[in-house]
Amino acid sequence: MTVVPIPSLGRAARIDDVVARMESIVEALPAADGVAAFTRLYLAVTQAVRAAATDNTFEEPATVRWLDVMFANLYFDAVDASSGGHNVPHAWAPLFAARAQRGILPLQFALAGMNAHINRDLPVALVETCAQGRIELDDESAAHRDFVKVNGLLARIEEQAKRGLLEGFDAVLDVALGNLDDILAMWDVERARDAAWVNAQTLWALRGAASLRNAFLDSLDRMVGFAGRGLLQPLPIAIDG
Repeated sequence: MTVVPIPSLGRAARIDDVVARMESIVEALPAADGVAAFTRLYLAVTQAVRAAATDNTFEEPATVRWLDVMFANLYFDAVDASSGGHNVPHAWAPLFAARAQRGILPLQFALAGMNAHINRDLPVALVETCAQGRIELDDESAAHRDFVKVNGLLARIEEQAKRGLLEGFDAVLDVALGNLDDILAMWDVERARDAAWVNAQTLWALRGAASLRNAFLDSLDRMVGFAGRGLLQPLPIAIDG
């Protein structure tokens, strides 16, 4: 599959901008593109969070919306780095390198993107938002209660998206189910978000020790990239892209 350039639209300022940019990415790329597969899932999650932020689901909806924007901008930064030939975070490198590779299911691409974004980017976004005085990284805070509420949204959207991302691959799954089960077992969104919160608290505690903070983030980035390569192992059968 030919690698199609990803449109660069700059950083978002509002959650509506986040949705618009994701829609532009999805529209610009072939459906089989790995970045498109992840972005379709991310778009569905963002739309669900945007809707929930207007219906009394969250205690502090403005904070949820702002964290969503800060979080998404880290993905857009990675997209722009990959398009501009700049250094891509290790966590994101496997997805961008394999986005046109045959033998990888759309679901694998989507999970690899979630792995990079939640395990590497979410702690950074939480700390950036906290540094602006918008939330406290306190386990007993309203911010944390809202953070946990998002888990339910993610679980519901992820389950719906899995069915869509696997549509048309029934014959593949019949042959490769064992391999796919091994891949899916590597990923759990709730555990990943729990770990992201703890890693954010660690980064926050290290904010006065720049060298240690940078070393911790670099180590996290590399470990997440290693996991991403595992999620993107091609299945041992032909898959038409």
